[in-house]
Amino acid sequence: MLGLLLSLLLTAGGVAAQQPDSAAAPARAPLAIGAELRGSFIIEHTAKINHLTRSHPTSGEVRVEWQTTGRQPWHAAWRYPKTGIAVTYYDYHNPILGYSVSVSPYATKYIYRSPRQQVHFRLGVGMGYFSNPFSITENRKNTIVSSRFNAAIHFRFEYALKLSQALDAEAAVTLQHYSNGATAKPNFGVNLPTASVGVSWHRSRWVPAPAPRRLAPLPVGQRRWFVDLATSVGWRQWGVYDRKRYLVQGVHAQVGRRLSIKNNLTAGLDYFYDRSLLQQRVQDTSATQSPTVDVKKIGIVAGHELLLGRLAFDWHIGWYLYAPYKSATPYYQRIGLKYLFTDRLFGCIDLKAHRGSADVVEWKVGVRL
Repeated sequence: MLGLLLSLLLTAGGVAAQQPDSAAAPARAPLAIGAELRGSFIIEHTAKINHLTRSHPTSGEVRVEWQTTGRQPWHAAWRYPKTGIAVTYYDYHNPILGYSVSVSPYATKYIYRSPRQQVHFRLGVGMGYFSNPFSITENRKNTIVSSRFNAAIHFRFEYALKLSQALDAEAAVTLQHYSNGATAKPNFGVNLPTASVGVSWHRSRWVPAPAPRRLAPLPVGQRRWFVDLATSVGWRQWGVYDRKRYLVQGVHAQVGRRLSIKNNLTAGLDYFYDRSLLQQRVQDTSATQSPTVDVKKIGIVAGHELLLGRLAFDWHIGWYLYAPYKSATPYYQRIGLKYLFTDRLFGCIDLKAHRGSADVVEWKVGVRL
């Protein structure tokens, strides 16, 4: 679902009331610096965090962003998005939660553009720091986050009004999410709908010409089919009072088909060995006692990759073909980021989940054949 949403937004193509003529690409990418103030609330997605949703967090953000100018083939394919880095601070006005600070690289795609107004969509993925995580002895009421460092993901729609050649006024709505991916528990996560107002200063502006509707063909010699082989590791806690982190290992094989400069389709097999399930099996009084426990799992998986040069946003849906110990739903989801360091070597960070509940963060390295 995430991949489909991003596909629709990113391929919407910046419907414009008026497209100004473009000058040649500047010598260096145009840079902008922005700042904003925010108000938000915490979504009560489970009754177990009711006591933490009564305050209204306030927030601030500063960011630096660059306009792509066509120096890479994927710039025109995505209709010249912006890329940037945002630093975001939340004060939760609650001594149980304290404050958080996150740093998130992001990409911004135009939806509408005219000489004075712009509407765009932004997606960011980064890392957040929380001042007051869960502690059995000191802060056991914090059922939302149990580790100081958490993944930070945001989806955002922005409106910008040009006040002068150097200054824009901006308004935005954002959904900010923090989670540690079950590396520590409790891990219900934080979901923050946010409204904001701000300004941005532009060192220079450059408006690209409309990109062609037809995507450029793949470079000569570009392989249409490929095979990715990878291994992964992750760590997760089984329960709130068992503070040990158990190793989760995986082996992954996928066949991929390059559809265009923007899209890959993939399908393959996953193997998982989760040591936390050995402890869970011991505590599972509903299960038939057995001297041996088989916690290995094998799944079939299919997915999609959105490509921005060497970076890919990936999402997959899988189904367990072999799972003797029924510890979760028979299907799973995965979303993440993949980066091709070379034409052969890649790294990947994925969040694996069951029915929207985080299972483990997978750190992968692999080769492309």
